Amino acid sequence: MKVVAVGGKAFVTGFVLSGVSGEYAPTSSAALEKIEALSKDPTVGLIMVSDEVSKPISDQLTVMKSKKAIPLIYEVPGPGSKKEKVEYRAMLRAILGV
Repeated sequence: MKVVAVGGKAFVTGFVLSGVSGEYAPTSSAALEKIEALSKDPTVGLIMVSDEVSKPISDQLTVMKSKKAIPLIYEVPGPGSKKEKVEYRAMLRAILGV
């Protein structure tokens, strides 16, 4: 299974240099389109999305995560991002619909 990074130029370039496939998305809407297309590809197992493009589409990503277990969609801090505390329980509740 393939791993694909989706996000801004610096984010994608960093992953491409380490051998991971990358899809440049200048906007959140472009990122959502790319993620939807990648989620239909049976060879993709993990999609890493830069937080700079994932924040505005967080609700749509949660819906996608709840519908399919594979590929795993994981939001990753991009270059220069501030450290944030993640509420995993709230995220799981939203994904599970509890």
